[in-house]
Amino acid sequence: MRPHLRFTDEVKEALDAGRPVIALESTIISHGFPYPANVECARECVRIAREEGVVPATIAVIGGQMAVGLSEAEVERLGSNRDTPKASRRDLPILMARGSDGATTVAGTMAVAAMAGISLFATGGIGGVHRGAERSFDISADLEEIARTSLAVVSSGAKSVLDLALTLEFLETRGVPVLGYQTDAFPGFYTRDSGLPVDARFDTPDEVARVLQTKWEMGLQGGVLVTNPIPEEYALDPVQIEEIIERAIAEARETGVRGKAITPFLLARIHELTGGASEAANKALVWSNVRLASRIAVALALRVRTRQIGGRQQ
Repeated sequence: MRPHLRFTDEVKEALDAGRPVIALESTIISHGFPYPANVECARECVRIAREEGVVPATIAVIGGQMAVGLSEAEVERLGSNRDTPKASRRDLPILMARGSDGATTVAGTMAVAAMAGISLFATGGIGGVHRGAERSFDISADLEEIARTSLAVVSSGAKSVLDLALTLEFLETRGVPVLGYQTDAFPGFYTRDSGLPVDARFDTPDEVARVLQTKWEMGLQGGVLVTNPIPEEYALDPVQIEEIIERAIAEARETGVRGKAITPFLLARIHELTGGASEAANKALVWSNVRLASRIAVALALRVRTRQIGGRQQ
């Protein structure tokens, strides 16, 4: 019923059969890492999902169509073209009408995944309320998308260049549950503990799946943010990374970088200032989130199937 959606055979067959599928974003391919590390990271995400028994659906706009699942050639195409525009919700109809490519952000990926019937999405870190937003009003569309769209987003919190306290306040106001996986603290992306609490802690994928199932069976629309701390061995020193972030933000302000360009600028500068340690950390947390999202997707599919069987028996 969605004429602009295009599925790979693998994804369509899995969705039709009720097998677990997770969505993956494509800005991580076009803007997250330098080439060819971006393509290698994307391939590893796909490999991990399949290893966990889940079908990965990397989402992008390809030639004016919302692609749910990408070929190897399309991943290479996005990874090697640094000029591919970012595609948030507002950009999708424009790019599609023009027949263009687009790399979907968290918000764009969620919008397309919901149309496709996918309920789990793995990413690195969501966007949020930017530092100084009381002056700039710079708040990521990711937050509104999580509030309106019934998907679970597995991430290592919000990107640490943001105002994490205000980001959590926004999510609370919009009624988004923030769950901690094996943690009581909201992760700080590069660090395991931002010093801020989550709404509730859960220690197994099935416990998280039960929350998702309960929420949506109640008819409570909107998403859930599942936070998964970066693996301990890749976590960066919180004092050092904060000093680097402050320096990068000051440089962005001095050079007039703003809007969509600011996050890629900051991440690139942080990569330079950490001597590449932030890139290794970023990859590790993305892969960890893909693995967790896959396990939650398997648990949720089993719960749905069990409920359906029970319903027929009654």
